[in-house]
This record gives sequence, C-alpha cells and structure tokens, in this order.
Amino acid sequence: FRMAGLTHFFDNELGGSAHGMEKGGLTPFGRQVVTRMEEKRMIVDLAHASAKVVADVLAMATRPVVFSHTGVATTCPGPRNLTDEQLRAIASNGGLIGIAYFDGAVCDITPAGIIKAIRHAVAVMGIKHVALGSDFNGAVHTHFDTTGLVLITQGLLEAGFSEMEIADIMGGNAKRFLLANL
Repeated sequence: FRMAGLTHFFDNELGGSAHGMEKGGLTPFGRQVVTRMEEKRMIVDLAHASAKVVADVLAMATRPVVFSHTGVATTCPGPRNLTDEQLRAIASNGGLIGIAYFDGAVCDITPAGIIKAIRHAVAVMGIKHVALGSDFNGAVHTHFDTTGLVLITQGLLEAGFSEMEIADIMGGNAKRFLLANL
C-alpha cells in the first residue's frame, strides 16, 4: 500500500472520524501508525478524519498529507469540510486536497458549485495545493460522470483561471504530489 486513510465512517482504533460518535483525536496506536506510514513513505489520507485527528496528524507529520476527496466549510458547511485554518495548515504542510463533487462536499453539485469550492480553496491555500477529488465511487450522487470533466475545465476558464492553473487543478498537482511523495 502506498496511501491509506486512517478513518472512514466510524471512529476506530486509530482515531476519530468526522462522522463518528466521539470525533476524538489520534489514539496512541494511531500515532504509531502515522509514524510507521511516514517511515514507509506512505501517504496519509485524512479525507474522513475528525478535526482533532487532522490537527494531531498535522502537528506530527514530517511529510505532506492528502485529503483525497473533501469540501471547504466556507462554501459548504459540513462535518468533514475543511475550515480556512485547516486549509492554511495543509498548505504549510505541503499537502494536497481534492475537491469532491457530491452534495455534502460542495452543497451545489453543478459545475458552478464545484468551481466555487475550488476557487475558495485556491484563494486560501494557493494553486499548487488544490486538485479534483470527484469520489466517483458509485455511492454518492454527482451531477456528471467523467465525460463531464470538460464542464469543470470550461467553468475554470470562465472563472478566470489560466490554462496552466487549470492544468494543475485538473491533474498536474495530483501527479506532482504523487511523484514527489511516493
């Protein structure tokens, strides 16, 4: 394994989930796991982690982390969407977030809603820390499938992003992040 999440929909032996009952921080075992993952050059994915786990991991991380599929709280309040403070901390860590396309992440699953979240994340974190995080897993409803990615590209153009910035968001940042961290 090269990348793993610490939690999903429930609190577990490693720490709290954003959806969990306790929403606690990393457990002692969770700290051991993060340390061992970093030693193995694995990427820590915090997509479903509680705010306390996010803070705990960022405080101890020696390598960049990823939020593979998430949203931003300023444009869409929600239990697992990232605050501006968290976005800045992730950028300081060298991390990457993928903006998801489902309602809980963007509150508006149209391309315009996704672009709004991307624009805010870029304004707070900088362009190099933002990517796509569709969550095309069949368990969530999205406005389009992969054939609709052109709508994201067009929306980014209309929002004033340059072709280079769009190339970064559409895959360049994820490729760079993975090549640097795997």
